[in-house]
Amino acid sequence: MTRQVASTTALVLGFLVVMMLGGRLIRYFGIAAEGRLDISLLFTIIGYNLPYFLELILPLAFFIALMLVFGRLYVDQEMAVINASGVSRGRLARLMTPLIVALFVGEAALSIVGKPWGVRSSEAVWQQQALTSAFDLIRPNEFISSGNYHLYVGSLSDDKKKLQDVILIQSEPTPKGNTGKSADMNNTIDQETADQMGISDMPKDIINRDAKDISKDTITLAKRAEQVNTGNSGVTQLDLFQGRRYEVGAGSLKYNQVAFDRYRITLTESSQEVITEDNIETQPIGPLWQAATGDAQAGTNNALRAAQGELGYRLALPWLMIIAPMLAVPLAQVRPRQGRWLRLFPSILLFVSCALGIISLKNAVSKGSISVWAYAWLVLGFMALALYLNWGSRVQHRLRFRKQENRLAVATPISSLDNQHNSSQGGQS
Repeated sequence: MTRQVASTTALVLGFLVVMMLGGRLIRYFGIAAEGRLDISLLFTIIGYNLPYFLELILPLAFFIALMLVFGRLYVDQEMAVINASGVSRGRLARLMTPLIVALFVGEAALSIVGKPWGVRSSEAVWQQQALTSAFDLIRPNEFISSGNYHLYVGSLSDDKKKLQDVILIQSEPTPKGNTGKSADMNNTIDQETADQMGISDMPKDIINRDAKDISKDTITLAKRAEQVNTGNSGVTQLDLFQGRRYEVGAGSLKYNQVAFDRYRITLTESSQEVITEDNIETQPIGPLWQAATGDAQAGTNNALRAAQGELGYRLALPWLMIIAPMLAVPLAQVRPRQGRWLRLFPSILLFVSCALGIISLKNAVSKGSISVWAYAWLVLGFMALALYLNWGSRVQHRLRFRKQENRLAVATPISSLDNQHNSSQGGQS
């Protein structure tokens, strides 16, 4: 039984993976044909995205394999022989406990470790590729944009690794859900500076504006620049030589100026320390747990709720491996002359509804609509449904049998009393 279920799970899993990755692979080929993706990185990105698909496909493949194997036992009348030999269907399912435990651990590893690592690595590759594509689009005396960076180059080498007369403008991204970001700079004008500039009569609410409405831009001027080779670390760096760096705040009359002989900047980073709604799926389980419990720094309250939703999602998915055999064993039972395919599709819809419920709870918890404990209630609810499907008919049969025994027990004294009464009347006559 274990060997048949394992082999069928592998076959169904391979079919579903090919079907799911087919559309994604076609889209990546289109991006590569447009020149926005290096063809050598195509299968690397597919490999990084594989845990993302496996965490949802593996429980479904296991459930379908259980339905096919147990359904064939009923159709071929093998289950009747096994039951007549004294082995129930529940005991037959419990014999596959090692396989169930192994799949539970594998699903937990995919959900807790595999998918975050894959998403994080895939995003690093995409960032590196986006910046490489931006460098390929460099034209002398023209501005190009890549994310929050705007680059101007006077001239460049043939391999586009060495740049001359560089102007690099970095603008701060606006946080999600906020209209502005506070700048780490003093946005006030002292009285002496105001007198020198002839603005002593300027209203105080204009001179001392609130810093939270100010965005800070960084302008870097350099005579030349070189791209740093960082390997496959996912970090893109640029060395600037002989230039100046300015920090300018919108609405501020002050700026910071720094002169340098050599200055290294990081254009893309492989990881972020502050957890936000955008990078929540890439966080390891340790920082995610601290952010969900409030022990670590999170960007906003929305990031805290998003961390709770992601944590509950990761911890709830492995329980699908326990729910799958609990549902498959009773749902695979078919009557004589009834095909097993008739039960397969409604059963798949029931199991998929559990997975979709977990996914929908992730969005609801992230929005703050419901508590994170809804994951536990959903899992317990499907377990209760599975227990009812397994034991409901047997409990009803036992209750009906006991009710009949009680009726017979009540009817027996009445009949004995009638017999005694008839015998006493016969003796008197």
